[in-house]
Amino acid sequence: MKLMDVANELVAGCRENRELANLDKLYAKDAVSVEAMDMGNGREITGVEGIKAKHAWFDSMYEILGGEVSDPFPHGDDRFAVTFEMNAKSKETGEMEVMKEVAVYHVADGKIVREEFFYAGE
Repeated sequence: MKLMDVANELVAGCRENRELANLDKLYAKDAVSVEAMDMGNGREITGVEGIKAKHAWFDSMYEILGGEVSDPFPHGDDRFAVTFEMNAKSKETGEMEVMKEVAVYHVADGKIVREEFFYAGE
């Protein structure tokens, strides 16, 4: 897949709640995911299975009530960024949060090999 094919499919998958299916489709098996801060599981995870576990952890902690996913912003022929804004409710406390982040995705050989998240909480 070309960069924008990967980028557009990632965005479509996020908008259509197909994030988990897209992990196997779009990510290299040894992809790296880097969070802006350690939320108890370390900042960096390697491998699609680890990234799936990170998604499962997030889903166990938060109920997503709505949000927006931007169109992709390409950068050269190997990277793109996407902005995310989510209205979330903590499953533990019931507290509402607005989560905003920018994700930068690195692509090689038609697969995402690295994702980096930049978080701006409210």
